[in-house]
Amino acid sequence: MEALIPVINKLQDVFNTVGADIIQLPQIAVVGTQSSGKSSVLESLVGRDLLPRGTGVVTRRPLILQLVHVEPGDARKHEDGSREGEEWGKFLHTKNQIFGDFEEIRQEIENETERISGTNKGISDDPIHLKIFSPHVVNLTLVDLPGITKVPVGDQPNDIEVQIKDLILKHISNPNCIILAVSAANTDMATSEALKVAREVDPDVIPVKLGLIGVVNRSQLDINNKKSVADAIRDEHAFLQKKYPSLASRNGTKYLARTLNRLLMHHIRDCLPELKARINVLASQYQSLLSSYGEPVEDQSSTLLQLITKFAAEYCNTIEGTAKYIETAELCGGARICYIFHETFGRTLESVDPLGGLSTIDILTAIRNATGPRPSLFVPEISFELLVKKQVKRLEEPSLRCVHNLVAIELAYINTKHPDFADACGIMNNNIEEERRNRMRELPSAVPRDKAPSAGPQGEQDGTGNWRGMLKKGDEAPSSRPGSPLRGSVNLLDVPVPAARKLSSREQRDCEVIERLIKSYFLIVRKNIQDSVPKAVMHFLVNHVKDSLQSELVGQLYKLGLLNELLTESEDMAQRRKEAADMLQALQKASQVIAEIRETHLW
Repeated sequence: MEALIPVINKLQDVFNTVGADIIQLPQIAVVGTQSSGKSSVLESLVGRDLLPRGTGVVTRRPLILQLVHVEPGDARKHEDGSREGEEWGKFLHTKNQIFGDFEEIRQEIENETERISGTNKGISDDPIHLKIFSPHVVNLTLVDLPGITKVPVGDQPNDIEVQIKDLILKHISNPNCIILAVSAANTDMATSEALKVAREVDPDVIPVKLGLIGVVNRSQLDINNKKSVADAIRDEHAFLQKKYPSLASRNGTKYLARTLNRLLMHHIRDCLPELKARINVLASQYQSLLSSYGEPVEDQSSTLLQLITKFAAEYCNTIEGTAKYIETAELCGGARICYIFHETFGRTLESVDPLGGLSTIDILTAIRNATGPRPSLFVPEISFELLVKKQVKRLEEPSLRCVHNLVAIELAYINTKHPDFADACGIMNNNIEEERRNRMRELPSAVPRDKAPSAGPQGEQDGTGNWRGMLKKGDEAPSSRPGSPLRGSVNLLDVPVPAARKLSSREQRDCEVIERLIKSYFLIVRKNIQDSVPKAVMHFLVNHVKDSLQSELVGQLYKLGLLNELLTESEDMAQRRKEAADMLQALQKASQVIAEIRETHLW
């Protein structure tokens, strides 16, 4: 299982390149208060002085410390001759630069901390990544977190306690994290701040489940006197053997290192299946995300032409119902047009009453106005045309949203010779003709019979068998006696016939004739409109657009001056594509790293 820790180190390196924490890798986080000996424990595990020291919050950024065991003499092999020593360090932010002097490593940690967190003792969640290669270390990965503090010191922010606690909780809340809680030996375990914080994310941390290990760190006097870590580890071993011989084998820095190494390896083994599944799921998600962003535009001219062609084709397919993806939530394209034609538009036309808004008084007034100063023996044709145009115009509003010209065409000419209209009028022919003959018999004897309008073949030829014949005006009837007003005449000072007056039988009959004719002709026009509007829309709009869409778009958009304006990608989209591509590459590489683990490495 020793190979598992380098695997996790590789995964950390992979995801560090994209600056992402979407994968919660197994790790050991070091938690403790200021001056609890946290830095001394870490330096003992490394075997060298390398961490900044001072008053206040010294560790102001998380330090991801990877310890890599190398055999003596392997420096040249691992670094391709770039190192001659057997211990060295590398930072992620300095790329391939090698640090053989651990004092330089300490200084680089301080410089990088100030570069991000500033010099005012503020903290940052952006970690520093450091690898230490040495034959004196075991494979181990630790995350050194800022020390817990209670009271701001010097120029520390007033909320430094909250900032540090939030940063610590963010790291140790990772379910794949092992918490290394460091407490000073001269403090009560019940009041340990490190254990208190650990318990917030792991209520079962007390009693300490993974064991309690005692180590002997250098005192401040030892540090001031430049006592080396190696000497301190030797003195620690001697102290434990002398004072606690029965416990010496289960305590001390070396035992701590071996224990952490074992715990981390077993923890990695347990987390590996879930980690592998998580990486595969994320890789699939980022592959879909990257595909949704499309490819960056390289040949603008070709891309624009392809887009126009694709858009025109998809438009036509949607109209024809042959689109690749069929919408199931709502009607669209040709199906929606069909629904509007035959459902919405059809119902709207049928809801228009042929005689709506037209009263008997309106009809009678139109008839009277059409006769002028003298009454007519028959219903005047002009009154019908006037009233039927008014009614037909009511079809304009629902048709206007589809096509206007058809209604205007119907209004331009009232075709009373329409065969359907003539057939409808045939029902009334006999009654009207009989009524006309009865009126002829009632004319005064002074009018010769041969002057009466003929009802013979010539009369039929003149139109008595159709609407125009029915409405053809006969001779004007003279007054019954000299000086008497014309029958049916209207005083020019009078208003139209009041609704309260009872209509005469002739007025009633004339109004009924007009109503029936208006209704008959209105239904004919409505039928024509209901049939013609969809055809006109399809011909002049839908099919015209289908036939000319691509050529029109090419003519309007395929111009050199518009290419940059139309196809220049936003910086935000380019950045999102790059981030998605980098993350996908990292996930794919991580998947390869895990796939290289053999089954034998797990046991």
